[in-house]
Amino acid sequence: MKKSKLVKENAKIAQSVTGSFQKIQDAVVGGYTKIEDAFVARYLTHDGESVADAKKRLKQQEMEREQKGR
Repeated sequence: MKKSKLVKENAKIAQSVTGSFQKIQDAVVGGYTKIEDAFVARYLTHDGESVADAKKRLKQQEMEREQKGR
């Protein structure tokens, strides 16, 4: 059974919308990550600590606080 032209066009539109959404999502998440990294670098790092190390330390401290609260 052949697919109708309408079904084919709907599939093309769906693919286009999905691709566009993915591009927008990547841009937003990438922008947020840059802002987050800049904030951590400026305000939350200790002497000589990298941004990645600071994020790990902060995550560890958060986990310790959650365990103490239980």
